[in-house]
Amino acid sequence: MKLAVVGGGSTYTPELIDGFARLRDTLPIEELVLVDPAADRLELVGGLARRIFAKQGHPGRIVTTADLDAGVADADAVLLQLRVGGQAARNQDETWPLECGCVGQETTGAGGLAKALRTVPVVLDIAERVRRTNPNAWIIDFTNPVGIVTRALLQAGHKAVGLCNVAIGFQRKFARLLDVIPDQVHLDHVGLNHLTWELGVRLGGPDGENVLPRLLAEHGDTIAGDLRMPRAIVDRLGVVPSYYLRYFYAHDEVVRELGTKPSRAAEVAAMEKELLAMYGDPALDEKPALLAKRGGAFYSEAAVDLASSLLGSGGSPVQVVNTYNRGTLPFLPDDAVIEVQARVDGTGATPLAVPELDPLYAGLIANVTAYEDLALEAALLGGRATGRAGGRDAVFKALLAHPLIGQFEYAEALTDKLIAHNREHLAWA
Repeated sequence: MKLAVVGGGSTYTPELIDGFARLRDTLPIEELVLVDPAADRLELVGGLARRIFAKQGHPGRIVTTADLDAGVADADAVLLQLRVGGQAARNQDETWPLECGCVGQETTGAGGLAKALRTVPVVLDIAERVRRTNPNAWIIDFTNPVGIVTRALLQAGHKAVGLCNVAIGFQRKFARLLDVIPDQVHLDHVGLNHLTWELGVRLGGPDGENVLPRLLAEHGDTIAGDLRMPRAIVDRLGVVPSYYLRYFYAHDEVVRELGTKPSRAAEVAAMEKELLAMYGDPALDEKPALLAKRGGAFYSEAAVDLASSLLGSGGSPVQVVNTYNRGTLPFLPDDAVIEVQARVDGTGATPLAVPELDPLYAGLIANVTAYEDLALEAALLGGRATGRAGGRDAVFKALLAHPLIGQFEYAEALTDKLIAHNREHLAWA
């Protein structure tokens, strides 16, 4: 079995390598190719990756290359974990929206739209090159914004499934609180990528006992603290929202906080510098503890589970993924991409039925889906030359539709700032 990781020079990659090494019986990789144009980073990461495999006795071969076509040739699955523009672009996404009093974040709001505009054309180009080389390869997308990127891939006819680590993070957290193994915890996880709620926590499987009320009663302070939301709000909702919902439920508070400290991108950039120095130490043969602060917890386990199910080598039959709605949420189009529990096998992902959603959640999901429709339309313009007025209008409409913006004065100002900071990535600009 051959796997390729596009964006293999990421400081995330040792987390992924560690999962591949520990779970080699589930996903028997013979060749793993790390693809990245940043040769200096790639060699540091690749060296550590080989040492991790060697220490854990993994027999697979790790190859590093800047040649995308060669790297993905004959791959059974291709994982995408790239960041167009790097941490510098992320820093912009997290700062210029604050100038308009709007949240600055890399996956939602105006910053999230900027990331989508930069990313979608690049991902589609990569996917086309994968298809030319190996049309049967699965594409697993971990590149944000996952919902929009996965929808772009699916609409272009690619064999793609989107992956996020939010659900597996909740699963592991709830398992610890309940003192059970993670496989015993099934989540009624419903929504869009980075806009989800845990409506139930079931023991033993989809039809098991819902212990969410007990979790909230016994561990509500811990759960609310991790979400950085008031316990009273979580109790009142009776569900566990993703921590990304704080951008919606406490937007103005978050904006005030972000204005008083360095951006997360600045923190991560400093952390990455330290991590890369560690990776260059030939004595290091395991992922360093600092990597846990980088983000992406449990990403490797989710990626192994998904890849092994798609490739028929094992894996859980039911997993939380991003895939087409197909009537699962009746108030959304079939081709909307949702994040829910799905049955995963060699044919792809089929969403399971979900509980009927309260309008409190359904309304926000529908609103953000409308924004994502417009965001994808604007992002697809980024890959081709078109009239500047048409491109600007597409960006403005997407921003106006976003529930974190929604006012024409803000949308106008944010449109100008987005274009100014991303002109090199927009063919029409």
